[in-house]
Amino acid sequence: MRIERIDDLGIPELADYTQLTDVALRRVREPEEGLYLAESPKVIERALRAGHRPRSVLILEEWLPKVEPLLEAHPEVPVYVGESAQLAELTGFHLHRGALASMHRPDPLDPVELLRASRRVVVLEDLADHTNVGAIFRSVAALGADAVLLSPACADPLYRRAVRVSMGAVLQVPYARIPDWREAGPLFREEGYELTAFALRDDAQDLADFVDDVPERLALLFGTEGQGLSRRALASAARSVVIPMEHGVDSLNVSTAAALALWAVRTADRKAVER
Repeated sequence: MRIERIDDLGIPELADYTQLTDVALRRVREPEEGLYLAESPKVIERALRAGHRPRSVLILEEWLPKVEPLLEAHPEVPVYVGESAQLAELTGFHLHRGALASMHRPDPLDPVELLRASRRVVVLEDLADHTNVGAIFRSVAALGADAVLLSPACADPLYRRAVRVSMGAVLQVPYARIPDWREAGPLFREEGYELTAFALRDDAQDLADFVDDVPERLALLFGTEGQGLSRRALASAARSVVIPMEHGVDSLNVSTAAALALWAVRTADRKAVER
C-alpha cells in the first residue's frame, strides 16, 4: 500500500474528509466533485466489489491489516494513517469503524433501462432523511426487489449516513433518478408497471388484500416523511394501498412500511411459484 503518515491536517489531499458533520456542505460537495465516502472495511469492500474506484483511504493504524487485502488491486491509492484524535479533528467525529474511503461516484443509470431490466422496484419521492433512505435500500437488498427509483429531490443514497445505515446495500442495489411526475408517470405505464402508492386514502386497499393478486411488474411508491406523497405522485399511481394500524397510530415510519410491503410482496411471489 501507498501509506502516508499524517503530519499536517491542512494538506489539500485530505480535503475530501474535512468536517463531515456539515450536512449541507456534504450534500453540495459530494455530487459536484463526483465522490462519496465509504465508512468501515466492510462497506469499502462492497464498494470495491461493485467496481467503484477509490480515490484515497483514511485509517487508524490498527486497521491497516484489515484494509490492506482490499486494496491489492489499487496500489496507487494513497492510504492516510493517523491517530484517533487527529482523525476526529479532521472529520468532526470519532472514526469508530477504523477506516473511511473517498470513492469516485459511478456513472448514473438510465431509469428506462433499469425499469426494463426489473420486475419489482421501489420508488421514493422526496425523502429527506438519509437514515430512512439507507434503511430502505437495505430492505430492498434483503427482500429481493430489483431496483430503487428516486425523485429529483430525494436524499442522496451515497451520503455517508445512508451508506452506513444500509450496510453497503446502496452499493449493491441499482438505482436511478426519475424525472418529474409529468414524465415519470407515463414512463412507468409505458414500461408495463403498476405504480402502487402507499398512502392514507379512503379508497386505499389493505396490503393483505393487495398481495392476493400481485401484478407482473410492480413499483411500490413511498412519500416523504410526515407529508407523504404529493398530489402529482398520487395522480400518477394506478392504485393506493395502506397498512392498517391499531391503537390510534396513523402510520409507520417510511422505512418500516417499505420493509413490510416488500416482505408481503415477496411472500406472495413465492406462494405463486409454489402453486
